[in-house]
Amino acid sequence: EERAVVRKECAAIRAAISENDQDYRHRNLAKLMFIHMLGYPTHFGQMECLKLIASSGFPEKRIGYLGLMLLLDERQEVLIDLNHSNQYIIGLALCALGNICSAEMARDLAPEVERLLQFRDPNIRKKAALCSIRIIKKVPDLAENFINPAASLLREKHHGVLITGVQLCTDLCKVSSEALEYFREKCTEGLVKTLKDMANSPYAPEYDIAGITDPFLHIRLLKLLRILGQGDADASDCMNDILAQVATKIESNKNAGNAILYECVGTIMSIEDNGGLRVLAINILGRFLSNRDNNIRYVALNMLMKAITVDAQAVQRHRATILECVKDSDASIRKKALDLVYLLVNESNVKPLTKELIESLEASDQEFKGVLTAKICSLVEKFSPEKIWYIDQMLKVLSEAGNFVKDEVWHALIVVISNASDLHGYSVRALYRAFQTSTEQETLVRVAVWCIGEYGDMLVNNVGMLDIEEPI
Repeated sequence: EERAVVRKECAAIRAAISENDQDYRHRNLAKLMFIHMLGYPTHFGQMECLKLIASSGFPEKRIGYLGLMLLLDERQEVLIDLNHSNQYIIGLALCALGNICSAEMARDLAPEVERLLQFRDPNIRKKAALCSIRIIKKVPDLAENFINPAASLLREKHHGVLITGVQLCTDLCKVSSEALEYFREKCTEGLVKTLKDMANSPYAPEYDIAGITDPFLHIRLLKLLRILGQGDADASDCMNDILAQVATKIESNKNAGNAILYECVGTIMSIEDNGGLRVLAINILGRFLSNRDNNIRYVALNMLMKAITVDAQAVQRHRATILECVKDSDASIRKKALDLVYLLVNESNVKPLTKELIESLEASDQEFKGVLTAKICSLVEKFSPEKIWYIDQMLKVLSEAGNFVKDEVWHALIVVISNASDLHGYSVRALYRAFQTSTEQETLVRVAVWCIGEYGDMLVNNVGMLDIEEPI
């Protein structure tokens, strides 16, 4: 039914185009844009965009440029006049250029866009900055032309211009080492001051979100500072104080505050070494793990996985909270927490952590049990301090989730038992006890049957008893 309506409407629009109906041209193009968003072909309306752009009126030009952004392929060269006397028309042209600009168009129009970065109207400067981002992504060779104009945008008071200027500088740093060095040397102190003013600013209703002045600008500034601080001790030292202030002053009871704290932690973990700041950042992530919002807990676990390579000791302090996340009802959080616990395990903590994971195994669902079993087996094999402990843990896993244990794992267990002559009696008795209570675990049955077949006499006669055993 929808296709029939669309076909009928497209036929009517084609007829209007062939009749060169000027009065309804903008309405027809608006309909075509809607049809395009529904997923139907609208290529026959591309020339109508150009006709509307060529008209003198602002409403027609607006629809024309909007259609241009949606209906035209960026590979088609479109001449856009950026020198018009009407600033609203310049704004429309910049919007279109920001969406459809090809590499060829970028090379031709870069000087005009660069000039508009100094335009008197802040909205035009903002749109020109967004266009500049598109241009340097399409043609990175043009980046050096935008370094000085971009730096001047960092002194703006208008938040809309400032946030686009910060993003332009961020993207310039990614494509040009020259831009990175320039901003690092000339702009770091200014950015720190801007962030400090933002953090200490009084209530500003125009930009306030949940009691925080423009959190979006906070986040953009922190991302740029992160890039400038990476690999440079002087720049990192310059921003330490403001990062500490943001980390301690911003409240985490609202999403806006949590977003800023998350970016602040990312910046602290990326810049050059400052032990105290990193501990503060990891403690913030620890607080995130206690948040009721699953998204916040997930991003905290994700960030802690990166932090463990920087300061494993600080992450270890939050081990108990991380282990609780392994038992979480959300599958994504469980898997991410398990990956983090796996990274936390070492020779000194393998016993308590393995004990906790095996306890989690008993309560986990079937889907997660397979993943958890594989991790436990890997840890036991990798960090086992002694053979008897290895055998005990593997028997617990086989008893609880033997059907999830891979062949190579239980084969390795048989090899360990075979090579531990002093533990043959202990192993066969332990397997016999486990077999009696967990006959539904096929892998456990296989290992038990093999062991009883090899060392059955020790089972019957209680040979090789250890002090920790009771006779069968």
